[in-house]
Amino acid sequence: MANVRWLSGFRHPRNRVGDVAKRLMDAFDDPGLLRDGAEAVGAPLSVLPTLFHRLWCGDLRLDLSVPLGDGSVIGCAVSHG
Repeated sequence: MANVRWLSGFRHPRNRVGDVAKRLMDAFDDPGLLRDGAEAVGAPLSVLPTLFHRLWCGDLRLDLSVPLGDGSVIGCAVSHG
């Protein structure tokens, strides 16, 4: 539940930056580590709110049964390519 509580803080649409949101989907088209994907898109501090928003919305997925962190494996919920 800690992961869900954390992600709920990013549910507001203001956290979804259009260009960043698209690039995150591209970065995680093949599942990868949270930190690696965020860094591939831009500066993590500016990318992470959009990443967390996409996780909250279900566009991106991860195993919520393990603590969320830099080593979490993230992937697209559905193929968009």
